Order: sequence, then C-alpha cells, then structure tokens
Amino acid sequence: MSVKHAEVIQLKGITFAGKTDTDHWVMMDGPENFGGSNAAIRPKELLLLGLGGCTGSDVVTILQKKRVQLNSFKINISADIADEHPQVFTKIHIEYVFSGNDLQAKDLERAIELSMTKYCSVTAMLQKAVEITHSYKIEEKK
Repeated sequence: MSVKHAEVIQLKGITFAGKTDTDHWVMMDGPENFGGSNAAIRPKELLLLGLGGCTGSDVVTILQKKRVQLNSFKINISADIADEHPQVFTKIHIEYVFSGNDLQAKDLERAIELSMTKYCSVTAMLQKAVEITHSYKIEEKK
C-alpha cells in the first residue's frame, strides 16, 4: 500500500495554500465575510474538479485506446448542496460533452461506464457518500 501526503498552510485568515507529493501548489480561499480574500477556489469545489479530472482522464484514455477521435471534450458537473451544515453535496451530476465526427454512442457509453464503475478512484470514494449520476451528449463538429 502506498501513502500520499498533503500539506496545507495558512496564508491569511482562511486563505490557504496546499500541495501534495507532486509538489504543485493550489490556492484555496473563502468569501471575505468569512475571513477570506475571495481570491481562490473553495476547498469543497476542489472535490468537483477532482472528480471531473479523474473521470475525464479515464474516458479520454479509454477512447484513445479505441482510436476514437475527439475534436473537443468537456465535462459539466452540477452538485446539489444540503441547506443545513455541514452543507455536504447531496447529489452530483456529471454531463460529458463530446464533439467529433462519426462518434459512436456505444464507444462513449462504454468509456463512461468503465470510468464510473472501475477506474475513477474519486468516483469510488465520493459515491459512498453522495449519489452520482451521469449523462452525455454528442455535438457534431460543424
């Protein structure tokens, strides 16, 4: 079993910088009315970006192995948040948006399925605590 490390340091108020073993820094902040500078992403939002990056990397890699050519690819993520504290995500929806010529639904669906059920570690962790749904659409290149 390997171990990952993270370091988070306070810069000012609730403005923090964090890095992991890859030695890349990311800024986190909160709104000014809570002691932040409103200068960076919120920590909870990083979870959504991590989810998108994880599943997106899987899908692209799987499609490349299938020799599927994408002109563009993006992921839209929406999350419902509980009204009461700790205001956790109660539902997350991932929309995969593919652009290309002659894209086959079966290839895209299989890549998404493999990511969601086998490869994406962020999905595997989050779905233990929150419902995660997904959809996709194909935008033909014009």
